[in-house]
Amino acid sequence: MTQLWIIPALPALGAALLLVLPPVLDRSAPAGRKAADTWGPLLATALAAGSAVAAIVAWISMIGRDVGDRTVSDDLYSWVPVGSLRVDFGLQLDQLSMCFVLLITVVGTLIHVYSLGYMADDPDRRRFFAYLNLFVAAMLVLVLANNYLGLYLGWEGVGVASYLLIGFWQHKPSAATAAKKAFVMNRVGDMGLAIAMMIMFSTFGSVDFDTVFAGASGASDAAVTGIGFMLLLAACGKSAQVPLQAWLGDAMEGPTPVSALIHAATMVTAGVYLITRSGPVFDLAPNAQTAVTVVGAVTLLFGAIIGCAKDDIKKALAASTMSQIGYMILAAGLGPAGYAVAILHLITHGFFKAGLFLGAGSVMHAMNDETDMRRFGGLRTAMPITFATFGLGYLAIIGVPPFSGFFSKDGIIEAALAEGGVRGWLLGGATVLGAAITAFYMTRVMVLTFFGPARWRDDAHPHESSASMTAPMIVLAIGSVGAGALLAIGGSLTDWLTPVVGEAPEHHGSVPAWAVTTIVLVCVVAGAAVAWAKYGRQPVPTTPPDDVSMLTVAARADLFGDTVNEKVFAGPGALATAGLVTVEERGLSAVPTGIGAAVMGTSTVARRAQNGFVRSYALSILAGTVVIAALTMVVNVL
Repeated sequence: MTQLWIIPALPALGAALLLVLPPVLDRSAPAGRKAADTWGPLLATALAAGSAVAAIVAWISMIGRDVGDRTVSDDLYSWVPVGSLRVDFGLQLDQLSMCFVLLITVVGTLIHVYSLGYMADDPDRRRFFAYLNLFVAAMLVLVLANNYLGLYLGWEGVGVASYLLIGFWQHKPSAATAAKKAFVMNRVGDMGLAIAMMIMFSTFGSVDFDTVFAGASGASDAAVTGIGFMLLLAACGKSAQVPLQAWLGDAMEGPTPVSALIHAATMVTAGVYLITRSGPVFDLAPNAQTAVTVVGAVTLLFGAIIGCAKDDIKKALAASTMSQIGYMILAAGLGPAGYAVAILHLITHGFFKAGLFLGAGSVMHAMNDETDMRRFGGLRTAMPITFATFGLGYLAIIGVPPFSGFFSKDGIIEAALAEGGVRGWLLGGATVLGAAITAFYMTRVMVLTFFGPARWRDDAHPHESSASMTAPMIVLAIGSVGAGALLAIGGSLTDWLTPVVGEAPEHHGSVPAWAVTTIVLVCVVAGAAVAWAKYGRQPVPTTPPDDVSMLTVAARADLFGDTVNEKVFAGPGALATAGLVTVEERGLSAVPTGIGAAVMGTSTVARRAQNGFVRSYALSILAGTVVIAALTMVVNVL
């Protein structure tokens, strides 16, 4: 047996101890729970760090082995031995899952450390850290499982943990509603993964990765296409892609470290992992692959447009996440040509987006939990460390060289254009346009928050955050600067992933790489310049103006995503439910009621014959005798 189980077991142990042990102590000793609130966050952080150390040790061990021997698999026990369906609970660590394990544990640990300062005054901080540990453990199970059922276990675990964390401040109606919204919309996507596993079992007799991938080439086109579309539906739900994107903005109701964990290192990246891991299926299903690229292209523009109109700093970053995940999904839909750059952008995004969210939390922490950027301004002098780290993340996300986002986003744009033909120009055009819009809305966020005159409320006294909050921000800023170059130069990440995702073909697009880079940088500069002219050189009102364009109105309303869901799904669903209730009450319920009434009526009539009088019984016997005699005579005559 390998020691892979230690990596998810440590945070899982922390979640169990912090959720179960303190209430037990509380019943026996009044001071037990108070003590747990003190040592609980430290224990959770230590166990997350221990998981990160175990992951780094496993990575170093993997590097030391030959390329063909780097995959480590371990079946822990027989999990589902039911008839012909036999599934072991097994873990598998290869080059792809190693990327995710390192990102989850390292960034997750930094978020734990940040939370020590951010949640220091929250009375339920022990429960919060327990949920953080649960989240990390579930995500690790998701990426380490060696079959789809184990992946599904982690998939659902992440969904439960996100529900608990988004609704952590459930005393706020908005937080409780946001948690339920995220949970319900994710369940829609989860049905896709469940149906995909059903098709796998009926087609291959197994849900193990090796069996499914080996048998995919011999399966019918209908089977692999069906699996591909159902896996895409699952990815849309978990990664907030169109049409299941509406929950992501509302998820900002949770504490800011939750936003960083969901948006950077865990939940929303699960869909990218699912599609990349299932590459052998998608490579045989071109229609499903095309659908993946279309969803990614639409979502990256969808999220970018929404981000342009948000005044809430966290919601602007949430829209940005939706857009950046769209880049990754689009790249994954390109097959072997895009798998590696999708993972590259996922890793770089993990650094700069976590840093941006933690920077936003630092600003909120200093501004009495204010989130409206129109009430910020001039914070670069009051919060120099936050300004510097946030600024490095900003340069990374808009793709300025040599920051990390430049290498990963340009790689996706080049891969999209290399598709050639109308498809290549459409996908490439969407990615370039998305880069320009990203530069616009992120410059807007930067200017409204840190530049210009102070627009603070009277009770605001901004100050730099504590070391426990700024230290993780500094580490993430370093990753925002150098992660892309380290992973992209020389094709190091591509070579690392090739044994798992396949050989990436060389790009032979009609546009040279240097020309693509030049065009993208011109668009980025143009987007940033427009934002500076609009928000940096003009007064910023503290309330949104009423005379805005229809596009701005639509963007503020999340491009009417909730309205569409209400009109197309929720409204008709409510009417259908009401109709079924009416049918049940007036139709189906009447059947057993009528049968019961008939039985009661029959028994009432029969009961009258049982009156206890001998003369009545004698008359009945006589009547029966006469009937029998008459029937006998008729039969004889015939």
